[in-house]
Amino acid sequence: MSQLELEFPCSLGPGFVYKISAPMSEEAGAGPGGSSSGLCWASLLSCFSLACFYVGSLYVWKSHLPRDHPAVIKRRFTSVLIVSCLSPAFIWVWKEVTGVKPGTSLLALMGFRLEGILPAMLLPLLLTMVLFLGPLIQLSMDCPWDLVDGLKVAFDPHFWVLCLTDMRWLRNQVIAPLTEELVFRACMLPMLVPCTGLGPAVFTCPLFFGVAHFHHVIEQLRFRQGSMASIFLSAVFQFSYTAVFGAYTAFIFIRTGHLVGPVLCHSFCNYVGFPAVGAALEHPQRLLVVFFYLLGVVLFLLLLHPMTDPAFFGHLPICSLSRSSSAASSISSLSLCS
Repeated sequence: MSQLELEFPCSLGPGFVYKISAPMSEEAGAGPGGSSSGLCWASLLSCFSLACFYVGSLYVWKSHLPRDHPAVIKRRFTSVLIVSCLSPAFIWVWKEVTGVKPGTSLLALMGFRLEGILPAMLLPLLLTMVLFLGPLIQLSMDCPWDLVDGLKVAFDPHFWVLCLTDMRWLRNQVIAPLTEELVFRACMLPMLVPCTGLGPAVFTCPLFFGVAHFHHVIEQLRFRQGSMASIFLSAVFQFSYTAVFGAYTAFIFIRTGHLVGPVLCHSFCNYVGFPAVGAALEHPQRLLVVFFYLLGVVLFLLLLHPMTDPAFFGHLPICSLSRSSSAASSISSLSLCS
């Protein structure tokens, strides 16, 4: 077992240095007899296979119906739920192949734990709502209901019965957020972190998530939902948006050590949709709406780290997987885990 030492200058006195020693063992490395390149290849191939497994499951059912048809949605529910249940097996096989020993349970590593669960449910969702302050204000201005009417609807059981029996609502608000965050965050990040470190994993993981959404092009071409150019531009935009969003939820997953936060944020963003910036610029109260758009972004940047402080959520199992192979990656890992 070797030691990784980081030295930081400290203001306690001239020449005083604060030293951190971290044990480097096979629990956070490539395993017994393994190499760094072999570990990374195993991690990337496992993530790629899992992404293909998830997307491929959507097309095992032969159908001439569009993706929004209830029959298609029900069949795809079955497929992705089966894949989601089998996805932890990818981590188990990856651990056996690489020899990585996380030192914690598989479920805890995937964000299924009780410690700090209430803050993990509330704080990331509130942070995301701050980011969407502009669209929410815009929606409230354009909505014919007042606050009392909205609360009446929210607490009306018939409203929730309608939602739960609507296949598209279930897909967008429940099944897609749950299964996508489970597969693309909870399963992929533990496999990527020992290879890349925490910081790079935040930006590597969303690439699989973004590319996985390219499958929508197949259906758009199949049902001729626009010209070739418009479909291509739509795919590029969707890849960019989903990649950025994936980086955000990967950040939330690492900082909180919980799956529930990314799932709730994903569901909220699916409900609100991409901000209608064009409509905001043409709004009768344009200056006020734009002000709240900018205020939301500024507050989000200011609150991003304080509202995801790991102190709220207890021990973070995924942080034990960081290899810390260099001083730069060590500092990045420390900033994400503390």
